Amino acid sequence: MPLPQSYSNRKGEPTGPGGSHMGVAKYMKATWNKPKLSMSKEARRNRMSSWRKEGVFQRIERPTRIDAARRVGYKAKQGIVLVRTRVRRGGLRKGKIHMKRKPSNAGIKKITMAKSIQRIAEERVSRRYPNLEVLNSYWVGEDGKNKFYEVILIDPHHPAIKSDKQLSWVSTGSSHSGRAYRGKTSAGKRGRGLLNKGKGAEKLRPSLKANKNRGK
Repeated sequence: MPLPQSYSNRKGEPTGPGGSHMGVAKYMKATWNKPKLSMSKEARRNRMSSWRKEGVFQRIERPTRIDAARRVGYKAKQGIVLVRTRVRRGGLRKGKIHMKRKPSNAGIKKITMAKSIQRIAEERVSRRYPNLEVLNSYWVGEDGKNKFYEVILIDPHHPAIKSDKQLSWVSTGSSHSGRAYRGKTSAGKRGRGLLNKGKGAEKLRPSLKANKNRGK
């Protein structure tokens, strides 16, 4: 991918916003921050077209965004699986209710879930692979109809995972089962408001339900 002009100096070398030199991971992150500038329109169109022809759950060998994958816990080792999935964009699809009411009060359009599309993607992948646990996920693309995410799955019973110092916590006890359904991933914590601290976050802990959903 070509580097955006704002992230390169006169010699074409990668630099940060302040002019400092960047490593490979920061270079890739800066490239993905503005994918439309970093990737040609035709290349993006061909990528989305090929992804749409795949199944809804597509296992892949390597992450499309290695920088994002490593940020959320990915390791290239046994016991870790990558799945690319797609979820429809927009609000809920509701069927028409045949009752006597105004069309504006029918409750069909403009209904948005209090759950992000990324969390929906994680839950669907977790349901598809019941013997694995969702570690985290990240965005890789979108078109006019779908959003694409790559979900990192982990096998809690694999010996390589049990012996890993950073990932062995998944194998201890049963408190880590169903992470995607209970909002334990990064996307789940963001949706529950747990990334907020201090003033304005008094009703978010210990949970939204404990505060009668007054935190959101």
